[in-house]
Amino acid sequence: MLNEILENRKKEVEQAKKERHLSHLEQLIAKRSTVRNFAHALNKDHTVIIAEIKKASPSKGDLNPYMDHIAQGKLYEQGGAAAISVLTESAYFKGSIDYMAELRDNVDLPLLRKDFIFDPYQVYESRAYGADAILLIVASLEPQQLIDLITLSNNLGMQCLVEVHNRQEMKVAVHCGAHIIGINNRDLKTFTVDMDTTRKLCSFIPPGTITVSESGIHSKADMLRLNMWGINAALIGEALVTCPDVLQCIKELAL
Repeated sequence: MLNEILENRKKEVEQAKKERHLSHLEQLIAKRSTVRNFAHALNKDHTVIIAEIKKASPSKGDLNPYMDHIAQGKLYEQGGAAAISVLTESAYFKGSIDYMAELRDNVDLPLLRKDFIFDPYQVYESRAYGADAILLIVASLEPQQLIDLITLSNNLGMQCLVEVHNRQEMKVAVHCGAHIIGINNRDLKTFTVDMDTTRKLCSFIPPGTITVSESGIHSKADMLRLNMWGINAALIGEALVTCPDVLQCIKELAL
């Protein structure tokens, strides 16, 4: 599935390059306000929430396809989320890069662009549309590619959430200088979710690194487990976008 999504994204990125030249993105970046500090927002004395705008997923299909992303973002902010993750991939997650720009104008929280990023063009695009941080998936990148994307992102003022799924990917993330590491509890091959993945892998993260647990977090008990393991943040999507009362749900999850 990852390979299928990446092949589709490569075609979309090439089309985007034709429609919005890099020079146009650089002009948009010049007009952008100062980047918000994503890492600082996560570095508290307890596990905080990165609340996600996600309308669909490859494993579950439609989650909340008619969601008003701006209203949802405002509820996340009101409910005490530390940051907002925005799915911008369209074919499988029903996201849009425009959601990022619109949320930037309507909420004050740091924004993470969650997508399949492999091309420097996408990094410029992220900054142009208001991202404060981007997701980089170790499983989809060569080590030098990862280093180059982290460097470019940092040069543009953004931070990177570097995502890993296993011990080998963790070694790559650490070697490439990741300062924020996300442990995804979902197996990319089987789509099964096991929160114990976070417990097993977090001990290999160097001191001072911000740690995020992703996927399968649905309850206060899950949040308390992450807090006990010393995890800085929980990235929560499905539990929030499918909840009939978003504000109440996020308040119940928050520590």
